[in-house]
Amino acid sequence: MNFMSKLAKGLLSTALALAVAAPAMAEGKITVGGKGFTEQLIIAEMTKQLLEKHGYTVDKKDGMGTKILRAALENGEVDLYWEYTGTSLITFNKVTDRLSPEETYERVKQMDGEKGLVWLAPSKANNTYAFVVRPGNPKTDNLNTISDMAAAYRDGVEIQMGTSAEFPKRPDGLLGLEETYEFEAGRANVHPMDLGLTYPALANGDLDTISAQATDGQIAALNLRVLIDDKGFFPNYALTPVVRKEVLDQHPDLKDTLEAVSTKLDDATMQRLNSEVAVDKKTVEAVAADYLTSIGM
Repeated sequence: MNFMSKLAKGLLSTALALAVAAPAMAEGKITVGGKGFTEQLIIAEMTKQLLEKHGYTVDKKDGMGTKILRAALENGEVDLYWEYTGTSLITFNKVTDRLSPEETYERVKQMDGEKGLVWLAPSKANNTYAFVVRPGNPKTDNLNTISDMAAAYRDGVEIQMGTSAEFPKRPDGLLGLEETYEFEAGRANVHPMDLGLTYPALANGDLDTISAQATDGQIAALNLRVLIDDKGFFPNYALTPVVRKEVLDQHPDLKDTLEAVSTKLDDATMQRLNSEVAVDKKTVEAVAADYLTSIGM
């Protein structure tokens, strides 16, 4: 065997050894979707960075409304995004049964599975809706439950409520809440706005209550009080990665990769990450990167 043949054989042996020893890098382009509020911006960016580390080319499309994003997932414009179990249960599948967190997950997993959407392992981060009030406001200081708030509205108290643009129109939002608690807030008292504006408006007295999300970082930072959902209206909203089956079949490694993150997230973690962006003014990119580093991803 001449020198060149020996060299070629040696290089081939080295390449084969490296291929066996090194983990295979994923190939392909993945479109990651996300909604337009802090938590979703963080989780979409986290997913983008994670998948890029695993060799994917990622196109991130965040800042979308819930129904638009879901439609994009169903029609293939988006390959995956993180959805909330309660949103799928009520908004997309029109289920009004009162279910436990486990039942909620199993129901949406089954129903969305029939539509070609795969729900991976859920996180313990339950971003359910919550009404919060600030301290020192005579209108709300005596309110401890949503029933108390409903009674105040029935008595004619003009409690100014801030919400997202979607909340007043959602069956798992104000529409269903008013029916369950038997009150009407009244159009003049409901102020749909960008979620980023609701907390400053509550803090400075322009609003009396806002429809928050339980993992919002501002709740603790502003010393706000959460009204108890004493009739259990709001379902569980477990933050969960959802992937089109076609995409998962093509890239089965996505399951383990995404579940390595979802199984580590809980309420306290998401409140902290949300607070770092919304209160401490860190960038979404930095917060996502720091968290992935902290969990060894």
